[in-house]
Amino acid sequence: MGGTAVVIGGGLIGCSSAFALTGRGLKVQVLDAGTIGGGCSHGNCGYLCPSHVMPLAVPGAVGQALRAMATGSPAIRIAPRFDRSLWNWLWQFWRRCRPELAAVSARGRHALLQSSRSIYERWFREEGIDGELDETGLLLVFKGEREFAAHRHLALRLQSEFGIVTREIAGDDLTTFEPALVPGLGGGWWYRDDAVLHPDRVVAGLRQAAEKGGASFFEHVRVAGFLREGSRVIGVSTDRGDLLTDQVVIATGAEAPLLCAELGVRLPIQPGKGYSVTLPISKRMPKVPMVFEEHHVAVTPFRDALRIGSTMEFAGYDRSLNRERLALLHRSAAEHLIDPGTGPVLEEWFGWRPMTPDDLPVIGPVPHVEGVVLASGSGMIGLSTAPATGELVAEICSGVEPHLDRAPYAVDRFSSI
Repeated sequence: MGGTAVVIGGGLIGCSSAFALTGRGLKVQVLDAGTIGGGCSHGNCGYLCPSHVMPLAVPGAVGQALRAMATGSPAIRIAPRFDRSLWNWLWQFWRRCRPELAAVSARGRHALLQSSRSIYERWFREEGIDGELDETGLLLVFKGEREFAAHRHLALRLQSEFGIVTREIAGDDLTTFEPALVPGLGGGWWYRDDAVLHPDRVVAGLRQAAEKGGASFFEHVRVAGFLREGSRVIGVSTDRGDLLTDQVVIATGAEAPLLCAELGVRLPIQPGKGYSVTLPISKRMPKVPMVFEEHHVAVTPFRDALRIGSTMEFAGYDRSLNRERLALLHRSAAEHLIDPGTGPVLEEWFGWRPMTPDDLPVIGPVPHVEGVVLASGSGMIGLSTAPATGELVAEICSGVEPHLDRAPYAVDRFSSI
């Protein structure tokens, strides 16, 4: 096809888009305000999780969130402040906590997750990307027997509607399955087809593959606005000068609304701040990636480190490390693991997840503006959906039939409810 494209944002979504665009014959430049892969793509727990079909916006979600905040659970925190965009987002989230709308989101997430799993396999096979793939599945761990038993309804639904295979592990058998866990827990559910990737290695592999296809990457370049001819964007204005291009892809994660405002588009994405701590490996380190469900805390054993992460904090674009939130991660690990990681902390980190009210990403042309494609809003499944997102971006930019139905991810869908 030919032509040029500028991708704004060098995280997993941006790098996936760049690689897919080079595969369509476009000359690609990737611009990042920081370092490539240094944002939300860096410190996450690396879950490749086709089991995470259900959105956050489901019936009862608001009540669960309020109870979690009241009990001091690490699951969620909303920093007290007046923020019109946040309250509008919460209102839209509440309106989507209906069975029929949750089902729409689940189908859209499922399509992206399944496609991405397949594309990852192709990347590893054909491009030689070493993402430290660990296919030992994902174990959901429950402290209480009642909570463990209550998950059965969802597990059966996931299997019947989406073909997601899971295995029930009673409390007495849990330490046999994963000896790193303390005894006396309620039970677990093991999702066989989930896996773990090291996000830094995936980004590095994608960058190398894209560069092999002719893409160029530029760090510490801040985009200030867009160059236009009528309704068409013909380039970007940066702190290093203007850059002309045929297509612009906005893949700046939680900061996408700031650029979209320059185009006159209000995008309901909130930064859902997540945290992680990375610790040295130990003799009693878990063998299987896990989520401690009551706390919504994730644990990932990488080859050379143990990462404990998650929590959801709506604090705007706050760049501080909340020591209380980090302490909650350590506390949850101590309640579940024999060796919760007592060595020196290798890294403390936070990242802004781009959260939409319906927990579906926004992928598609920006309304009323030619030459701009948006790829953001992947929430907590950015790594799991990056390949399919990149493919959709490249298909849109090159004008070919998309491999997935684009309707669930349309930019203007929020105006309909």
